Amino acid sequence: MGFRMKSRAIKDRFWERMTSSRRCVFIATYFFISTLIPNLVLTITEDYSIWSKEALIMIPLGFYMMWSILLRRSGIMILVGFLFTFLAAFQIVLLYLFGNSIIATDMFTNLLTTNPREAGELLGNIYPAVICVCVIYLPLLAFAIEDIARHRIISRKTRVIIGLIGAVIFSMGLILLYPAYEVSKDKHVLRNEIFPLNVMYNATLSVQEYRKVYTFEESSANFIHQATRSVESDEREVYVYIIGEASRAMNWQLYGYERETNPRLSKLSDVHIFSDILTQSNTTHKSVPMFLSSVSTHEHTELYNRSGLPALFNEVGFDTWFISNQAPQNAMIDKLAQDANQIVYLGYPDYDIKLLETMKNAIESSKSQKILFILHCYGSHFNYNQRYPAEFSHFKPDTDVVISEDNKDQILNAYDNSVLYTDYLLEQIIKYLHNLNVQSALLYCADHGEDLIDDDRGRFLHSSPTTTAYQLYTASLSWFSSKYTDVNRQKVENLIRNCNAPSTTRFMFHTMADIASIQSKYLHPEVAFTSDQFNSNADRFYKNDHNEAVPFQNTGLVGEDYNVFERWGVDLQQ
Repeated sequence: MGFRMKSRAIKDRFWERMTSSRRCVFIATYFFISTLIPNLVLTITEDYSIWSKEALIMIPLGFYMMWSILLRRSGIMILVGFLFTFLAAFQIVLLYLFGNSIIATDMFTNLLTTNPREAGELLGNIYPAVICVCVIYLPLLAFAIEDIARHRIISRKTRVIIGLIGAVIFSMGLILLYPAYEVSKDKHVLRNEIFPLNVMYNATLSVQEYRKVYTFEESSANFIHQATRSVESDEREVYVYIIGEASRAMNWQLYGYERETNPRLSKLSDVHIFSDILTQSNTTHKSVPMFLSSVSTHEHTELYNRSGLPALFNEVGFDTWFISNQAPQNAMIDKLAQDANQIVYLGYPDYDIKLLETMKNAIESSKSQKILFILHCYGSHFNYNQRYPAEFSHFKPDTDVVISEDNKDQILNAYDNSVLYTDYLLEQIIKYLHNLNVQSALLYCADHGEDLIDDDRGRFLHSSPTTTAYQLYTASLSWFSSKYTDVNRQKVENLIRNCNAPSTTRFMFHTMADIASIQSKYLHPEVAFTSDQFNSNADRFYKNDHNEAVPFQNTGLVGEDYNVFERWGVDLQQ
């Protein structure tokens, strides 16, 4: 009797171990297959060589297999490897949103600088992708926790088999890197094409950049623009530098859009649009600092060593204001703005007209003869239908909908209504400046454009690792008061003559400085529209995800983008 009970106990322990081992094998398999999903999709979406695509599958698969059985308790390894799960989920959401590309450096920076409310607006409209990753990865984490709680272990024999197979696959993937590097154009296959190594590299670069932002006060402490003015006026001067948000030129009536999105500005004869401006970056956290700094696209490291536009105007006696309808993010935008004499963040939510109200109060209360206002708009930032009051809901329906091809028309209507509201804002600011009857000038330029599911690619929003024509082509304009024109007629005539020249958003800083007749060794008149020295053949470059200055042709544009540029008269050869 005792022998039978002992025998049964041995059998029970044997089957318990077998069940435990099989469960661990299931969890391990679940782990390395689910984390490989982005790699499988990237072999379809990315223009890699066949060697890179095979390495893209084999290297991570082999590694995940070896990782999952590194300990006898696979559940522990899966939780320790949560980073791999997180990156896979993040990559799937990005693929849903943009259709291609890996998680870029700018994506990680966006995580650090985007306020929670903005993130909530976006996530609420891409819930299919969010649900998808939850369905895939939450059970994996739950199974892993359960395995740990029940002390399940994988058998030695099974660990050896999975480990050996993983090692062989991993080694084959490494061998494939040799032909992949031979045919690669940029010779950075491992860094740029093997997920998740490429994403980890981008995350590291993002952290390094964020550290530079954090230490900006120290690195720029001794910088001086050495600014002077070539002309001093006895009249009061008010200059307004407006940074728009996500407003692409294709949806502005002033640029030839078929819808009446600029009914007010279209009636003003003294508004001059810049017809061929491309943004230097499709991300706010990089584009706006270049609006506020004198650095060129090739001088990225110098960005952290120089103070910005408020400091420049301070040196020549201006009262400087930075008024933002966006939340402070402790990003480079805020660092460059901190030298302004007065800094105002309006809080959220609010409509952009509050910028004008705040500016009015400042002008009426200020005794300064020289004032610079930098207004940072919310503009056409997603979620579009929350950027304008109900009375500007002209194009309908414009309700809040999930991002999809089926809802394209509603999304477009809401976006166009946001442009209509920007038209109202700019017209009201111009009207106010006109009635002040002082020397005044206004420059407006959007930080970047926006994708609106415009073609078969299904691209949406901005900040994608590769650009499109819709993200690059920005709306921008200028206005001068009659008193300013009387005193600075040559500058105004220069701008009118030059405003159709191929240019980038970099030109805005130098134009704003030249409008105020400011000179400095850090200013470049050849890229100031108002200058006699303006160079209509100046090179223009884009700052890519790794902060390198590249020609716009090297930003991921495809045939459709070149067709769009041609239709809108953009000269990409310059």
